Amino acid sequence: MIKKIFKAVLFLIRFIIVVLIVDIVVDLLSLMIGTFTAQLLVICILFSLDIFVFMELLYYIFIERKNYNNMRKITILPETTKNPITLMGARAGVCWGADISNNEKNYKRGLDCIKSGHGRVMEYVNVEMIIDGYSAKVLREYYTHIGGSPTRLQASTRYINYSKGNGFDFVIPKSIEKSKEASSEWYLTMTNINHTIADFIKKYNIPVEDATMLLPLAYSSKMVDKRNLRSLIDMSRQRMCSRAYWEYRELFKDISSALREYSDEWKWIVDNLFHAKCDEVGYCTESKSCGRKSKKE
Repeated sequence: MIKKIFKAVLFLIRFIIVVLIVDIVVDLLSLMIGTFTAQLLVICILFSLDIFVFMELLYYIFIERKNYNNMRKITILPETTKNPITLMGARAGVCWGADISNNEKNYKRGLDCIKSGHGRVMEYVNVEMIIDGYSAKVLREYYTHIGGSPTRLQASTRYINYSKGNGFDFVIPKSIEKSKEASSEWYLTMTNINHTIADFIKKYNIPVEDATMLLPLAYSSKMVDKRNLRSLIDMSRQRMCSRAYWEYRELFKDISSALREYSDEWKWIVDNLFHAKCDEVGYCTESKSCGRKSKKE
């Protein structure tokens, strides 16, 4: 109900603004070029400019302004085993010629493999998940982790029509979110890009795949990802480092939380195997240390 009232008020304000602008501009131009010519010129200007962007920005801020940084979501797909340690023990049991019909023994064998550093068995545990609500920038970095030959599919910028509804969602860096002025300018910029993409598609009949080349790195995207446990552990070494990019740290934190809640075996893995490299080796390996761990002498 509040949304409908606010939209009605916005429409009325828009109408009043248009009337005032037309009246003032026509009066000024009439003194110079004549009334009829002035009216014609103002009409052409109004058609060529989008004078409502600012009003839509207010609508975003006061009514539909979402906390975009809280829209992130990790969904662990059911194809992911709930018993990764037991699975590792079963696969190792084949190698050792052991009885793999007993899951209790498989679990113990899996733990032994982990504690002994037998990483190969970790490659039998695949994690399939949907990563949603993160920036295209951080997903592009996510693609750089190619260990274990992961498979990924990202939301298409060719088939998804971003001219519908409010357009694309986007991520706001925390450094910008702290400032009201910077945050408002960020919203205005993203709103303008949304309008421009919609204009290219609707007004000029530009194909979606071409219009969406305007999408910024901040736009919120989605992907479905499949990778093995060994790859995820390697990723944790780099991305849980306090010097890693802030959004990637949060992305991996969210992945860890989702896996921790998925099953007890995953909780053990996350709590014991997912950590920064310095926690693994006992010292900082970075050229520029954050100071949490001392450098190796």
